[in-house]
Amino acid sequence: MTADQELSRAAAPELPAAPRPAGRQDAAGRRHRSLWVAIVLDVVLLAIGLASWQFAVDAGSVSPLLYGSPELIWQTVVRGLGSGAMLHDAATTAVEALCGFVIGNVIGAAVGVGLWCSRLVEQMLRPAIALLGATPIAALAPIVIVWAGTGVSSKVVMSAASVVVTALVLAFDGARGTDPLQIRMLRSMGAPTRRVFRLLVLPSSLTNICGGLRLTAGLALIGAIIGEFISSDSGLGHAILIAGSLYDVPTVLANLIVVGLLSLVLLAAVGRLERVILRWRFLAMAGR
Repeated sequence: MTADQELSRAAAPELPAAPRPAGRQDAAGRRHRSLWVAIVLDVVLLAIGLASWQFAVDAGSVSPLLYGSPELIWQTVVRGLGSGAMLHDAATTAVEALCGFVIGNVIGAAVGVGLWCSRLVEQMLRPAIALLGATPIAALAPIVIVWAGTGVSSKVVMSAASVVVTALVLAFDGARGTDPLQIRMLRSMGAPTRRVFRLLVLPSSLTNICGGLRLTAGLALIGAIIGEFISSDSGLGHAILIAGSLYDVPTVLANLIVVGLLSLVLLAAVGRLERVILRWRFLAMAGR
């Protein structure tokens, strides 16, 4: 670049960035304010509920032996975190649920999307899928414990079994919902089934697969806890079972709160994963 070009470039005024449309800014501002109002209202309602609960216990209207109290639950949480027992149980359950969540969704989504390729295989597997989906997961726990042992692996199997049918059905519905006109158009151009699957069926099923991730996050946690109820020496399910057998209601409620927090963390992670998957879907569809 010459000196004259540098001087002219330096002297040229910089154009201001194009302002965002006022309507879009107003809509974003309203959504932001609405979110904060909802959060504040949730906190206020929670505080009122906890204060009323504690007041009823202090006044003798509610038995702390049967219903616990916010103060006793807080003391239980502080004691559990201080000793490390609650953190160890939460980490154990989180690992079991996360492994089962990943395994169940990968197997379920792969089989569900793959069933699109063969109508015969779909019809053959339909009764088995319906039977597994109609079977209560708790009924499988004793035989899973016998097959997989009493360690972490049996809880992972229980968690994956809780997830796999839901993930399979949603993925298959998404694949089956692919636009038939687009499929016929690609095939009329000589595209093989493999290319149709990659360009149309797989991107089309990703929306349902992401919906399955949100739905199965809680199911994975439930399956892991049910496995811990049957046979375990650690985990939140084990802690809840032991506390319940001792009629220790504050400990049961404290561990249930930790279970709820784990589910929120898992849902937040799923939300980030969903954005990545849908971004890939958009790029795949744009690259057709």
